[in-house]
Amino acid sequence: MIPDWNNHLFPLILFAFTMAGTPGPNNLMLTASGANFGFRRTIPHILGIILGMAAMLLALAAGLGVLFQQWPAIHQGLKVAGAFFLFYLAWRIATTRTGQSTAVETGRPLSMIEGALFQFVNPKAWVINLSALATFSVTGAEYWSSTLWIVLIFSLVMLNTLPFWTSFGVVLGRLLSSPRSLARFNLAMGILTAASVVLILR
Repeated sequence: MIPDWNNHLFPLILFAFTMAGTPGPNNLMLTASGANFGFRRTIPHILGIILGMAAMLLALAAGLGVLFQQWPAIHQGLKVAGAFFLFYLAWRIATTRTGQSTAVETGRPLSMIEGALFQFVNPKAWVINLSALATFSVTGAEYWSSTLWIVLIFSLVMLNTLPFWTSFGVVLGRLLSSPRSLARFNLAMGILTAASVVLILR
């Protein structure tokens, strides 16, 4: 079933671009990774984000959202764990002192599996996916087809937005040629990542 463009599909695309394209933990981390490790080495991280978001959407559609409604402490616990993990990643970004030339010896970007698993402790990912399902899924016989369209649209949108943020980081990494300027950039990205956690959890 192809949803109606004006009443369903076009608003879904706009929602996906707004949610996936704006600054948040994923995009800030990709920017920092692009600056420190380059585009090619960040590709597994990009693919992991897309796979993790799709897996979370399908899990929520299959009943995980109902589980959270019955036992909200589980959801709250995941949010707290995700916040602590994000603060750890923010610290890791802020203390990175390597550029692309030495990153192979002293650090690495997130792997595809790490990028995927991170979505399950990413507060913004929970907000996005729960909102998408609540707003754009259709009840009844078309429930799963509408859910698959949400997964497809978000995946296609992120295939455009995530490389953009990574490329933006690559450009910044080339401009920040000195170790001191790159260290300041990493510190700023770490602070922004930590700040995004606080804003999401408000």
